[in-house]
Amino acid sequence: MDLITLIVSIAVAIAVIIGVAVVGLLRSRGSRKAPPAPRPGTDYTPGVGDDATEPRGAPKRVIEDVDLLDRDTDDHLRELDQPPAIERPAPSAGRLQRLRSRLARSNGALGKGLLDLLSRDHLDEQTWEQVEQTLLAADVGVGPTTELIERLRTQVKVDGVKDPEQVRALLRAELIALVDPTMDRSLAVDRVADRPAVVLVVGVNGTGKTTTVGKLARVLVADDKDVVLGAADTFRAAAADQLETWGARVGVPTIRSDRDGADPAAVAYDAVRAGAGLDADVVIIGTAGGLQNKVGLMDELGKVKRVVEKQSPVDEVLLVLDATTGQNGLRQAQVFAEVVTVTGIVLTKLDGTAKGGIVIAVQRQLGVPVKLVGLGEGPDDLAPFDAADFVDALLA
Repeated sequence: MDLITLIVSIAVAIAVIIGVAVVGLLRSRGSRKAPPAPRPGTDYTPGVGDDATEPRGAPKRVIEDVDLLDRDTDDHLRELDQPPAIERPAPSAGRLQRLRSRLARSNGALGKGLLDLLSRDHLDEQTWEQVEQTLLAADVGVGPTTELIERLRTQVKVDGVKDPEQVRALLRAELIALVDPTMDRSLAVDRVADRPAVVLVVGVNGTGKTTTVGKLARVLVADDKDVVLGAADTFRAAAADQLETWGARVGVPTIRSDRDGADPAAVAYDAVRAGAGLDADVVIIGTAGGLQNKVGLMDELGKVKRVVEKQSPVDEVLLVLDATTGQNGLRQAQVFAEVVTVTGIVLTKLDGTAKGGIVIAVQRQLGVPVKLVGLGEGPDDLAPFDAADFVDALLA
């Protein structure tokens, strides 16, 4: 009887255990928990969008200890917010003298050739013809060349000049006279009464016109002028972008159109109005590069000048010429002078040609002084022209 009782007890216990297990299983099905999330970098490779998890054991930081931005990141963002550093160009006074070596390297052949010829023991007709050819090859022009040779022949004959130093002094004096130091080469860039001076810059594309406007702004900023630029070359978006970049480097505002092909005269008008509102000293307006045989572009240039003059007189019209083009540059100058009254010449790339005589020729032909010369590709390679420094560079 005891054995039977034991067996029954064991059976009942097993049944109770099985019942409890079944009930627990049924309950767990209704309240089953989601499996734990996989751990990026451990259970699988992290992908785009996975949030980084803080490693176990990492020290906890309370809110007072946490910078909203890391110091390095904060400094970097502050740098990005900073405007670009404003450049301060060196004063323009004496700039041509500082750049004289560049002019001498390209034009020295003219002075050396003349000195060699004029220092000969016997100056016969063949020698004088060689002197003439040297001057003509340097684009001095027929008229000025004839005058120079006649004066040189007279002085050599009368004074018997043969010594190289005497010849050099004689040639220097005659060349300076041809370049004409009496011409007024000052720029009309001073504020006039209650308005800014207005400078119109014209010329053919490819002469360095837009670059010249930017460099001229640097020259004037170096001389403590408040400048406003006008990007009236609306046919080339790149020209307006380039001019705006030049201005930003020296802290000068640029007035431009947001639309390609906008009316250049309207942009020029707005630039002058903005200059007046800002109490600027001078407004420099860069125009479209009309070819001298493109009637429409030349008419547009005339319109720009007329529209500007409804608001303010134009104080200076600078014609930019490429010194390497020689006689073609003279033809360009003549046509531009017929459309607008040119008051000054800017000769660019003068360091890249042996035809420095173009200075004499263009002044003689137009009766207009060369006021600025470009002697390199650097931002401060535009220099006010000086007759004596120019001739000294030729004879260096």
